[in-house]
Order: sequence, then structure tokens, then C-alpha cells
Amino acid sequence: MPSSLPDVVLWSIPAFVLLTVLEMVSYRLHPDEDSAGYEVKDAATSITMGLGSLVFDALWKIPIVAIYAAVYELTPLRVPILWWTLPLMLLAQDFFYYWSHRGHHVIRILWACHVVHHSSEKFNLTTALRQPWTTWTVWPFYVPMIACGVHPAAIAFCSSVNLVYQFWIHTERIGKLPRPVEFVFNTPSHHRVHHASQGGYLDRNFGGILIVWDRLFGSFVPETDACVYGLTKNIHTYNPLRVATHEYAAIARDLRAAHSWRERAGRVLRGPGWQPATQEGPDREMRPSPSQQLP
Repeated sequence: MPSSLPDVVLWSIPAFVLLTVLEMVSYRLHPDEDSAGYEVKDAATSITMGLGSLVFDALWKIPIVAIYAAVYELTPLRVPILWWTLPLMLLAQDFFYYWSHRGHHVIRILWACHVVHHSSEKFNLTTALRQPWTTWTVWPFYVPMIACGVHPAAIAFCSSVNLVYQFWIHTERIGKLPRPVEFVFNTPSHHRVHHASQGGYLDRNFGGILIVWDRLFGSFVPETDACVYGLTKNIHTYNPLRVATHEYAAIARDLRAAHSWRERAGRVLRGPGWQPATQEGPDREMRPSPSQQLP
């Protein structure tokens, strides 16, 4: 494994703490009635989810690294880690992150993992820490990079850079940035739209570092109206275990109540709001099918 790539997340923890404290202080000194702001229990839940994700991610990495290593050994291709190849790897990782993120919104079994990150009705820097404990659904999206000869450690580094970048965009304290920045990069304005739960904003702005993927693939929406955060049907709990598992439980309930194998497949593989045409919606988080919303 290359030893020259730093642990970006580890080195960024002091900055995470400092920026979060500064944001909290800014709300204390300059309250904003139009902002979602902070709520102690909500922030504590987000931090707990983030700490738990570190533990569970360490477990999931064991089989994932084994698969990546096997693919890497089987491919004859090799991409060296150099000053000019690393930016290209970051670009490629951001491209595949876009499709992973989009997939985790439009396929329900993947949404069951990602819904954790959207479950807060607040939007602040602690929301960035509200990470899922079941990230076993992410790894297939990066297999093409491994097959092209990118070392698994380089994938991990690029993913860490992407994750660290996205920390600062979880805030309402930063308005719109200069137009060139807003056109190319994911910004707080774009990401507020992504976390919003109202109709025109649902399932938009999936980019990680760059927003150009959304512009290219028709999923971009600019921020116009004020955002309402959370799910279209909120779960109203601060219990980390329920936050982590509530959509899996909902899927299990729907599978038990399904009348056919076709319906069971739809409950797992269609959008989070999918239901058979002849049935009323189940008592769970519902939204219009993302495939119907995206052009």
C-alpha cells in the first residue's frame, strides 16, 4: 500500500471541531429566525452517527479491501501515483461519486443507507457528520477505477478528500459565492437544495466536489426558495439505532406485506416512493419517484 498518501480525514478533525464551534458561536451572537440553526439533541445525534460510522466503516473495509485488492491484482493496468495523475484520480472519483450518490437516491435499498444523512431537520456543520453505518452499498461504484489500475489506497485517499471537502458546504451561514465558483463547484447554496425536502428540490445536486456533473446530466437546480430540511415524512427520533436502521425496517415491513415477487422486487429496487399502482402508500417516508423527477 502506498505510504505517501496522508490520512486526510484524521488531519481534518481539528478543523471540523473548530469550524463547528465557530458556527455555533455565530448563531449565539447573531441568531437567524429564517435559519434551521442548531438543536442540542439533533447535533448530539449527528455526532454520534459520525462516531459510529468510523467503527462500522472499519469493519466493512475488511471485505471491501479484499475485493478491491483482488480486482487490482487481476488487471494488467497500473496508474502511478504522481503529482499529475492524482488530480485525474480525484476527478474520476468525483465522477463516480456523483453516480453513487444519485444511485443512493433512486434505488430504495441504497437509499436505506443514505437516508441517514438526510434525516436531520437541521442543516449545519454537524449534519455533515451524520453518516450511515451501512456503507457496504458504495464500493461497487468504484470498481471501474480499480479495474483501470488505480490502487485501492488512492481510491481511499480521493474519497477522503471528497468527504472532507463536503464538510464546509453543510451550512446556512454562507450565502451564494461568486458565479464562476457556483458554476463549477459544489457550494453551500447547491447543497442546501440537495438536503431540502420540498418537491422541486427533491433528488437534485448530487455532486461531491464539482457541480458540473449535475449540469451535464440534468440533475441541477439552483437555490431560489428557502429550503425545508429533512425527509418528506420525518422520523422524529434522536435514537441513533433507529436513525441508522429505520428504512431497512420499513423495507422489511413492505416485503412481508407484498403480494407478489414483482412487488417485492419493486420495494427493494425501485425508488423510495414507489408503490404498486393499485395500492395505497405504506406508512413510511414517501416521495415521488426520482426517475419521474429527473429529466
